[in-house]
Amino acid sequence: MAFDAELAERVRDVLGPRAGLAEKRMFSGLAFLLDGNMVCAVMSRGLMLRVGPDAYPTAIIQDGVSPFEMRGRAMNGWVLVDPAAVAGTDALIDWLDQGVRFAGGLPPGGTAKKKASRRTARGAAS
Repeated sequence: MAFDAELAERVRDVLGPRAGLAEKRMFSGLAFLLDGNMVCAVMSRGLMLRVGPDAYPTAIIQDGVSPFEMRGRAMNGWVLVDPAAVAGTDALIDWLDQGVRFAGGLPPGGTAKKKASRRTARGAAS
């Protein structure tokens, strides 16, 4: 298994039943999405968490937290939380609350991209 199944179960327990919450396998892990926007993903290396650009500078200086990198590039607003940093339930709750707050403040996932794509396609056809 490519992700930490125990951590995934703990994330499920903390997030609980919630309208708009879905799970999806991606990034060699298990992602948790709220209304189509990723909150976090449980990976073999820990918890990839979306905190947003404003909370990123504060999050990144916490113990056990590093920038989340994709193809060697740090992704602004995304962090990787070491499993030891979320070993306690309170710590896991605090981190997931940050991810839920950020993802919950976004428009439903895919909506903005689809609209922009349609506008671009229409503009190119004119």
